[in-house]
Amino acid sequence: MSIIRSERYAAFFLLAAAALGLILANTAVGPAIMGLQDAHLAIPGTPLDLSVGHWISDGLLAIFFFVAAIELKHELVAGELNTVAKAIRPAIAALGGVIVPSAIYLIVTTGSGYEGGWPIPTATDIAFALGVLAVFGRSLPGRLRIFLLALAILDDIIAIVIIAVFFTESPNLILLAAAVVGVVLFGALSRQLHTRARPFVMAAMLVIGVLTWSVVLLSGVHATIAGVALGLAMALKPAMRTRHALEPVTNGFVLPIFAFSAALVAIPQVGVSELAAPFWATLIALPVGKMIGIGLGGWIASFFGPKGQRPHLTPLSLLAAGSLGGIGFTVSLLMNELAFARQPEIADEGTLAVLLGSTISILLSAIFVSLLARQHRRQKAASAVIHAT
Repeated sequence: MSIIRSERYAAFFLLAAAALGLILANTAVGPAIMGLQDAHLAIPGTPLDLSVGHWISDGLLAIFFFVAAIELKHELVAGELNTVAKAIRPAIAALGGVIVPSAIYLIVTTGSGYEGGWPIPTATDIAFALGVLAVFGRSLPGRLRIFLLALAILDDIIAIVIIAVFFTESPNLILLAAAVVGVVLFGALSRQLHTRARPFVMAAMLVIGVLTWSVVLLSGVHATIAGVALGLAMALKPAMRTRHALEPVTNGFVLPIFAFSAALVAIPQVGVSELAAPFWATLIALPVGKMIGIGLGGWIASFFGPKGQRPHLTPLSLLAAGSLGGIGFTVSLLMNELAFARQPEIADEGTLAVLLGSTISILLSAIFVSLLARQHRRQKAASAVIHAT
């Protein structure tokens, strides 16, 4: 179980699942697997009728967003984002990591009719970024690791807002009001988990959680937002226990299954020159745009706050942060799916671009984080020698 909880193994499972999906999609069994993904599964007696792929992206992925929201709440309430002073620096860097990649995407796709995909390169896969940090940056100074963690979490917040605002068309306000009631009840019940009625409270919370997810789905808002709302509404102590219990599920099942499903793409049999503008825009904006945006934002942020509390952001550390931010993976794949839901051939090219762009960022971040960790070890060793003499 500890292996599945490990950030480094979670990143490995995610990458392996995506690679397997892409490989199988381009073999003889590819059409059969993709046909299964398109098959519909309905719940009798309810209006819920989704394809297998949508049960994964709208259903399973809501669990991941629920866990991510709990982590976010912890940071906002008791962690490294609980004051404006703490949050301002990673917030500026995160904002730069959204503005520059989206601007590059829009520049490349101008006049193509595919400008609506601009959110794709704005996301960071927090699970993968933390996995790279766990593997290559174990000796990094604590303040810098906290800055990188806060940056990834804030990037998730921005992604959630983008999904809620830009991928919602004509929501059913009555159903949304019912969802709000469900979220409030869920939060209120979570504050009763310390009582003797705990088993009944847990059962009621599970039912209310599923109903709230269903109502959000039917309202026209992307169902993952339900996971976010429920995670933020839950009382912090039981929420953290729930996160601990669900972590193996999200790391070992939810995220790999989504990565596998999203990567089930037949590589287009077209020449390089025939690839659509979104492919090139995403491929450039993820590794390059994120590095420039986060690097520039991080440099600006380094001038904010008391000097003693600022992380020491060298050019190498900014490159490391920017390359980590370019690992879009899970959330970028979801954005791509939402942006080009009615244009499957463009969505397929977008998926390939996300996978390639994220892979480039993984390799760059592994190099920069390793160099940064080595640099810190040398400085620490030199400091120890000076103090010894």
